[in-house]
Amino acid sequence: MKRLFDILISLYLLIILSPLLIIVIIILRFSGEGEVFYRQERMGYGYKPFFITKFATMVKDSPSIGTGEITLQNDPRVLPMGKFLRKSKINEFPQFWDILIGNMSFVGPRPQTVKTAAMFPEKYQDVLKRTKPGITGIGSIVFRDEEDILSRAEDYDAVFKNKIIPFKATVEKWYVDNRSFWLDYKLCFITLWVIAFPKSKILQKAFPSLPVFEE
Repeated sequence: MKRLFDILISLYLLIILSPLLIIVIIILRFSGEGEVFYRQERMGYGYKPFFITKFATMVKDSPSIGTGEITLQNDPRVLPMGKFLRKSKINEFPQFWDILIGNMSFVGPRPQTVKTAAMFPEKYQDVLKRTKPGITGIGSIVFRDEEDILSRAEDYDAVFKNKIIPFKATVEKWYVDNRSFWLDYKLCFITLWVIAFPKSKILQKAFPSLPVFEE
């Protein structure tokens, strides 16, 4: 049922959003560094790597520059057009193709880079062995302001490794243990809601038993 939903909705979105996607492709091709898509190896279903597809929003080789795989608020590596694409989440739209071909699902744990996934506790490996990574999910919603959290930290690297990673593993395991079609539906709705209303506490109201992250 979930796979059928993923195929039908991703195909539908790719078709109806094609005019917007074409405009973004043209703008990226003739602005910034001329890169349209950014493909990066991420850890996927079965704990096997795959290449995720996004619109390019940062300078080339950004993981090898500055803060590496960690992105901070007002990160100088983010291109002008990239700021808009990231804020609006349009940079994620090419992942509908990843969903269509079966590498991802609409809802699931956020796919981490291979390097970052290795930092996660062992229980996270079990998460990806049981479900596909998603374009949105409980972890993505909880840490939708991750860049802000890290920017406020005195030691962003320590906060990322010692607080954010363990908490992500906990909530992603919560999702896998409680997953259902109804839960996926609610998480899709909450995702759209928090994009429109970033300060909303709707997630805590919808799932009061979910642990709360404390900086």
